[in-house]
Amino acid sequence: MEIAWNSVKELLKEVMDEKSYSLWIKPLRFLDSGENTICLGCPNKFFRNWVQENYASLFQMQFSKAGLNGHKLIFKILPNRELKAQIHNRGDGNGRQLTLPNMPKKIRAGEKYLNSRFTFDRFVVGECNEFAYSVSRALANDSHCPYNSLFLLAKTGLGKSHLIQAIGNSILRKRPGAKVLYITTEDFTNEMIYALRNNLIDQFKNKYRKMCDILLLEELHFLSGKEKTQIELGYTLDSLFNDEKKVIFTSPLMPEEIPGMKKMLISRFASSVITSIEKPGFHTRLEILKQKAREGKISLPEDVAQFLAENLTQDIRQLEGSLDSLKANSFFLKRKINGDLAQEIVKQLIPAKHLATVEDIQKIVCKYFKIDMEALKSKSRKKIISYPRSIAIYLCRRYTDKSLEFIGRLFNRNHSTILYDGEKIKKNIKIDENIRKEVEFLCRKIEDRVA
Repeated sequence: MEIAWNSVKELLKEVMDEKSYSLWIKPLRFLDSGENTICLGCPNKFFRNWVQENYASLFQMQFSKAGLNGHKLIFKILPNRELKAQIHNRGDGNGRQLTLPNMPKKIRAGEKYLNSRFTFDRFVVGECNEFAYSVSRALANDSHCPYNSLFLLAKTGLGKSHLIQAIGNSILRKRPGAKVLYITTEDFTNEMIYALRNNLIDQFKNKYRKMCDILLLEELHFLSGKEKTQIELGYTLDSLFNDEKKVIFTSPLMPEEIPGMKKMLISRFASSVITSIEKPGFHTRLEILKQKAREGKISLPEDVAQFLAENLTQDIRQLEGSLDSLKANSFFLKRKINGDLAQEIVKQLIPAKHLATVEDIQKIVCKYFKIDMEALKSKSRKKIISYPRSIAIYLCRRYTDKSLEFIGRLFNRNHSTILYDGEKIKKNIKIDENIRKEVEFLCRKIEDRVA
């Protein structure tokens, strides 16, 4: 497998400029491989994250060319002793260190840093997050805000980290001397354990209770089952609340849904303003894509943006991944960003999306519109029947890989009717908000069923 990796490196060398190849590909080391995996070693965490975020799709493309389609890449950080053996590979051949690309500025908040790109101005607002955005901004601006604690509830990749860091960035921009602490509950736990083991617990308590004006605490679900950490955090929150300090939490779960969470801590979280961020709708996804494209200086045609927004419904990271893939293909392979390339990217990003059966979709649609299966498959042209039928056909084309003829047989229709009905709903989604909302609701039902 190492020979295969060397072949992939040669392919990458052909499509990348010399500086990028020397900086990001040359230092990678082949470690081992499994049945469907290839493990590569990276010099450090930053290097690993950068390669994963910017070159993953390009890697997969070259792996396919080398006959390794379906293999998953795993990146591990090399121990320092192994790095010494490859230091010479990280220069430009003349002993000079290659420079890193410009990275977003980071703002110190305690031992952690806030990403300066996470601001309110860069946050795309839609129905899915409008309330969360409004209360976050009000708390950050401190404009006679009646609350000091906020709980941002959202699944991964929907923008809760953006909002919590936007609060910190906004406060520090207006009050540079403010003592803002940004930390995950995992790091909070590890820091507390270190303090206990090294007789520094008083210093730890002072840091989070007295030397803190704003506490930004991410990933509360990590507290699950950690009794001692929960007790210490409870006392810390009491101290901060008593002093009217600001506390912002994020979590993918409601407090009472986190396993092993103490009631006394649940009640403290419940006293916060709880806001949820849902999956972005079509128009919000479209605006996110356009804004990210502007920021990344990507020329994104309107039809491509609409196609991506319609098909990539998981989260914001998925949308960002599609743009990264488009940019990589355009830059390294000199390919034009158009509908064909967008279709290829979507297939790479959601290979397991089409898992529902036609029968599953028919049942979901019948239940939602309160009609029976016989009526759905009938020849009736009444709107009360034809409209649900058209939506069911659109969903079958979206969530199954069945042919028009196969879908047609299960609806007692010919393939041209199936094609027409599917395209009709696809068009109406973009111009009729009520139809779009109904389709998005049914999409969530289907995705929940096949997840």
